[in-house]
Amino acid sequence: MHPPPLVAETIAGVRRKEGKNCVSVEWLYHIIRQDKERGGSLYTFLSHHLKHRRRQVSSRIPIKDRVSIDERPAVGDEKSRFGDWEMDTIVGKDGKGAIVTLVERTSKKCLIAKSPKGKNAKAVARLVVQMLKPFEHYVLSITTDNGTEFAQHKFIAKSLHTKVFFAHPYSSWEKGLIENTNKLIRQYIPNGTDFSSLSDDYILYVQTELNLRPGKLLHFSSPKQKFLLSLHNIALRC
Repeated sequence: MHPPPLVAETIAGVRRKEGKNCVSVEWLYHIIRQDKERGGSLYTFLSHHLKHRRRQVSSRIPIKDRVSIDERPAVGDEKSRFGDWEMDTIVGKDGKGAIVTLVERTSKKCLIAKSPKGKNAKAVARLVVQMLKPFEHYVLSITTDNGTEFAQHKFIAKSLHTKVFFAHPYSSWEKGLIENTNKLIRQYIPNGTDFSSLSDDYILYVQTELNLRPGKLLHFSSPKQKFLLSLHNIALRC
């Protein structure tokens, strides 16, 4: 009997968590494909049995001076410290336009804004700073993926006096909250939406709706309530 199905990302993630060396996720898939072509059965241990579209090894330019999530303080892994954020983008129809999304990990408060120049790195960086500036003292870290729209991460870090960490390639679970938040946003802004048709007022409406939505993991408080309570508790300790 086979053990429960795995994915290469899980194998790599567990080994890193245990402090063991591991080749990249892309190379793991390469090894498994080669084994399958030779008649091997390694692919049967994957949940998708390699039936998904073959993922090409990324050829895009690496982000300069990126800081790996491996260097993020351990407290950032616990999702218990107020002020740790996750960051991502949502892309519009035909890959045109971009919406920047941010979420605070303990309260699940989200911030959403349309980038005026799509995924242009400088425009995205300026927008992120603008979005988080009102909460500058409560931005202890930002975790994101390796999209080139975040190439200006040093500008973000310097402007907000924080640190930006990058998840491992194809390791979406390392920023799972923003992934789930984006799915909620897609309930209002479905795939295939032409972002040029979206007004800033509508984007603000979506943000407000999500921040007022009670959640089970928040003991049925809303992200707004949880965020404000955290600010209140910090003020009491000062």
